[in-house]
Amino acid sequence: MPAPAHPHHLHLTLTNGLRVSLRHAPRLKRCAAVLRVAAGSHDVSLAWPGLAHFLEHLLFLGTERFPASEGLMAYVQRHGGEINASTRERTTDFFFELPVATFANGLERLADMLTHPRLAIEDQLREREVLHAEFVAWSQDAKAQQQVALLKGLAADHPLCGFHAGNRDSLPVEREAFQQALREFHAHFYQSGQMTLSLAGPQSLDELQALAQQFSEALASGPLHPQTEPPALMRGAAHAYQHAANHHQHHVIACDVPREALDFLCIWLNASAPGGLLAELKARKLASALQASVLYHFAGQALLDIDITLGAKGDSATQIEALLHDWLSFFVQSDWTPLREEFALLNARQQQIQGALALARNDSEDLSEQGVAALKRLLDSLHLPLCEHTWQLPPNNPFLRPPVKEERAGLIRGQTSAHRGLRTFAQDRSRGRRDVSALTFSQALAEDTDEGALYLQWRFDCAVPAGLENALQPLRENARQAGIELSFETLANDWRVKMVGLHEPMPAVVEALALNLSQSGEPPSPFTQTPMIAIRALLKALPAYCVGTGVGPSETPASWTTARWQGLGAGLPTTCAAAIKTATARLPGQPVTIEYTPQNLDGQRLWHEVKTESSEAALLLFCPTPTSSLDDEAAWRLLAHLLQGPFYQRLRVELQIGYAVFSGIRQINGQTGLLFGVQSPSASLAGIIEHLQTFLAQLPALIDNSADLGNQPLAEQLTAQALPIAQAADLLWHAHMSGHSSGYLEQLQALIQTRTREDLQHAARQLNDTAGGWRCVANGPPCEGFWQTAG
Repeated sequence: MPAPAHPHHLHLTLTNGLRVSLRHAPRLKRCAAVLRVAAGSHDVSLAWPGLAHFLEHLLFLGTERFPASEGLMAYVQRHGGEINASTRERTTDFFFELPVATFANGLERLADMLTHPRLAIEDQLREREVLHAEFVAWSQDAKAQQQVALLKGLAADHPLCGFHAGNRDSLPVEREAFQQALREFHAHFYQSGQMTLSLAGPQSLDELQALAQQFSEALASGPLHPQTEPPALMRGAAHAYQHAANHHQHHVIACDVPREALDFLCIWLNASAPGGLLAELKARKLASALQASVLYHFAGQALLDIDITLGAKGDSATQIEALLHDWLSFFVQSDWTPLREEFALLNARQQQIQGALALARNDSEDLSEQGVAALKRLLDSLHLPLCEHTWQLPPNNPFLRPPVKEERAGLIRGQTSAHRGLRTFAQDRSRGRRDVSALTFSQALAEDTDEGALYLQWRFDCAVPAGLENALQPLRENARQAGIELSFETLANDWRVKMVGLHEPMPAVVEALALNLSQSGEPPSPFTQTPMIAIRALLKALPAYCVGTGVGPSETPASWTTARWQGLGAGLPTTCAAAIKTATARLPGQPVTIEYTPQNLDGQRLWHEVKTESSEAALLLFCPTPTSSLDDEAAWRLLAHLLQGPFYQRLRVELQIGYAVFSGIRQINGQTGLLFGVQSPSASLAGIIEHLQTFLAQLPALIDNSADLGNQPLAEQLTAQALPIAQAADLLWHAHMSGHSSGYLEQLQALIQTRTREDLQHAARQLNDTAGGWRCVANGPPCEGFWQTAG
């Protein structure tokens, strides 16, 4: 493995007061910008709740120089990037990621929209309805309302207890007083002295600084206006309270401790290793999960929430509190030196592997001496009892350090030189299994970087064994800390494991995965999950409906003995691939090449109903390509690229039928299709379907009236050199399941470049004629028409 490529970091303040943070990381393929305004929802006058969030929305609606169709959001989407914004209590963030060649144009648009918003009344009236729809969804969201209830234990006059979401009543756009407040808030806070710009990319620090300087010159200049400090979090001498609701017990602590010190404490509180707090709570059936996090941090005020998901036992609050305090007593008396070293390794590893956007947003720091002192003062102030239980600190993460090399090459653990050349039956069987071509390694991605990807997919004779993901959560967390995103997905009778990140720890992670899967015992109880908003619930349900494994139901439980698996590695050097191949010999199941045949809808319109917590209408429409040919995929990808902006503009901005509106290409087990999604607080499912059909009927005119179809920008996004490893590997995995050749990316790119207007018109006709079928997943019964109810 090459030497760790940690990013070079530079902080500076420009002459107009703009604070700049630059990170140069040569491994990155894209650039990212995060613009933070030191102003948030708590900085707004009590007369206008939601004004800060409202302004954030308005800034995306275009300027005189860059109308909405040419603004930052449309530009980023057109070039395959990421974009979003967030209004917090005391900050507002705008962030995007783009390819290197288009990054400067993105910064130009960001500066213009921050400095010269139109703020037209007609735009405000439309956008207020969008905020009101978000407010309605927020008021129905279980997690959001649990947070509101949790904060009621604070002092009533603290802004955290106030209403800041914004809705139709709190944003009186028609009143001049509101307009004046909106303009004054923008003028006061949206200027250089109030902003921090963070850039991350492969460019040199000098190049990044030049981009930051050019950006700053387009901003309105102004000084830093200190934000008003909030009142005390809690009254009197109180500094903690408990809140119990919905099978959760929260221990909330108000304190004055640096953020990195609280993050340090949370790491060890959340550890699931034997001898820790969570392990003991589980052993006593008092809790099934524990999540410590920082809810709020500003101006010397911090709020720590220790959220414990209650277990099978009933009234156990007193026992849980006693164990929590006992563990904290043990922790404060422990030697923190090895923990601080581990914490520094964790921070360094994240910076080593994070993408451009995550790296630009990363403000984590190592634990300072001041942080240590503040954390110990906090723990001392809790007047903890003497530790009675025998606790253990979690062991070092085994994946954070290079594996120890065997001193005697060729010997198996436990053998001496006298055993050299002897093999067991199990080893012979493993050797044979490793030679099976079920595990292949793609050469489509360069192997000279630190990162790679590995996909493993099992097929069972019946439903996937229960509890797999829960049992693997500790492994998942250790892998994440070591630079590997480990994810799991169940698709009917198939179960997929995906690893993306640093390739050096991957063989060890595969070894640990095999060990975990081979261990017998009762699967752990599923975690209590907070209900998702409707559209997310539908997205989670969609893949299972699209997968046809050809396996019927079975009364017998799924067995690893008869399970079959195959895998694909990408971007992995030869030595790593060999180590992974050795490790996979220990995986349960039989390695074989599995055939994946997408379900052919034969032009049908199938409707799947999914029950969700929300009463709002939510719908996904998945339209597979008529065939699995690359010609069809290229044309439909270009069509999706062309219609993404207009679809959002029409349904979200002009018609305002929903706040969750999106479209794009989606691949499910190798099947490519166009996906449309809408969640609406006002429209019915029938109304959404009607709007979708009306939009699709207008595609021929959209294609004819488009001066540029976008062939070149889309083709450039799909090169192995431009794609982040996670996206490139995902494309290769789906191509592998579809039976495409190893030159899939190059062939797809070439076909996209040569697609004509006539090709797009043909694809639009196929889409409207449901040549590949339509699959609708919604939270209500089928609409009238040609829909067939499906399971």
